[in-house]
Amino acid sequence: MSSSTTRVRSRAGVLAVLLVAGALAVLLGAIGRPWSTAPGAPRATAAGSAMPLFETWTPPAGQPSQGTVTRLSGDERIPSSAGFVPRDASLYRPPAALVPDPPALPLVVFMMGEPGDPDPSFVADAMDHLAAAHHGLAPIVIVADQLGSEDGNPACVDSAAYGGVETYFTKDIPAWARSHLRVQPSAEAWTIAGFSNGGGCALDWGVADPGLWGGIVSIAGESYQGTEFPDEVLQQVFEGEQSAYDAAKPAARAAQNAGRFDGHVALFAAGDEDAFFTAQVQLSAQITEQAGFATQVFTIPGEDHVGSLPEGLLATFGALFPHLGLAPPGGG
Repeated sequence: MSSSTTRVRSRAGVLAVLLVAGALAVLLGAIGRPWSTAPGAPRATAAGSAMPLFETWTPPAGQPSQGTVTRLSGDERIPSSAGFVPRDASLYRPPAALVPDPPALPLVVFMMGEPGDPDPSFVADAMDHLAAAHHGLAPIVIVADQLGSEDGNPACVDSAAYGGVETYFTKDIPAWARSHLRVQPSAEAWTIAGFSNGGGCALDWGVADPGLWGGIVSIAGESYQGTEFPDEVLQQVFEGEQSAYDAAKPAARAAQNAGRFDGHVALFAAGDEDAFFTAQVQLSAQITEQAGFATQVFTIPGEDHVGSLPEGLLATFGALFPHLGLAPPGGG
């Protein structure tokens, strides 16, 4: 039997299980804790101010109408300290970051899917759209590579096979951001986010370190790494150790940090023509809901997996902006 045939059958079997589990989660009312868009005063504030940034920011004359995207290569490359070899990341800076004496802004670290590359264009387009409605305010975004190659899958963990991808995202990138960017320092202002495989890693790392990430955004993301092909991930990444694989999954990590997610938010989106990942985000939302996150799920009408990304970005980050202090309640 070919590898592609095996994958198709594996995916079909997993989908059947996920659809049942996702439907059960909805019936049990596990998803949809009342969502508040009111920004918390100490969480997402202008530097030196106790007020949300949208209340204190007046764009200066000459502020650009769009943000910029810079490829972080050569001397600007984010170093990886634990053996993982990522492709170049990119940096999006919104209009408010491009003026003299810019405000400290929230930070987002975003990942794309597998197979794929760390393409910043989708994120930049969405952030420019949202910034245009909010006086140039938007997060600074690092779009980084969690794969190492177009079809690699390190499964969001440090391993002998792929090197320290988790260290890269949870130690190296944060250290680089603190030393190179004018960003707000609190966890509540930092969001880990992604699409598809990247959304799965965002969920995994967001529940693993409440002191680093205050928000999770997952668009058509996995509920645990390797959901579609768990046998491959088990052997290639975890060397056949099922207990290690289970311990690395978001549900297990969230349980380890129970009671530490007050004020944390999790936003999910999937296209209504993408049954597999609709079930995935339902299960992901159940994990964050039960862990104590304020959780919201968006359905993108008429879209399949890839098609859900542009509108999914606008929906999730539009809801996140008020929490980050970038927009008034209800004004995302």
